[in-house]
Amino acid sequence: MHSFFDELRYFVNFQGDMRVQNEMGRRGEGIAARWLISRGYRVVRRNFRYGRAEIDLLARKGDVLAVVEVKTRQTGQLEPLSVAVNPGKRERLIRAADHYVLENDLDVEVRFDIIHIIYYQNRHALEHLEGAFSPY
Repeated sequence: MHSFFDELRYFVNFQGDMRVQNEMGRRGEGIAARWLISRGYRVVRRNFRYGRAEIDLLARKGDVLAVVEVKTRQTGQLEPLSVAVNPGKRERLIRAADHYVLENDLDVEVRFDIIHIIYYQNRHALEHLEGAFSPY
């Protein structure tokens, strides 16, 4: 069985950098979803698209709908989360979340979270920032 990084090397060698980023992002979203579920959340939607926005995960716990942006990085690719989720991205996420809530007639508190996953030597670390930014 190949490790995650063996698979990444395959994509780098034969498919180019974009495929590596997409694959790492998908794996990171899976890790984040499993982590949320283990904390009592119910993942209600993955990769919700509205206009130019894509919400990685929509997860519900009680009356809270967490709009989750997942950032997956290798240790050499670190950047401040304030840069990773810039004001334009925040605005698109807020609009998409508003559309999702209205479309589904939900009566929930909406919270914007970031889950940051860092890969290092075939392991990962995860940080969950609840309420990472506000729609106001």
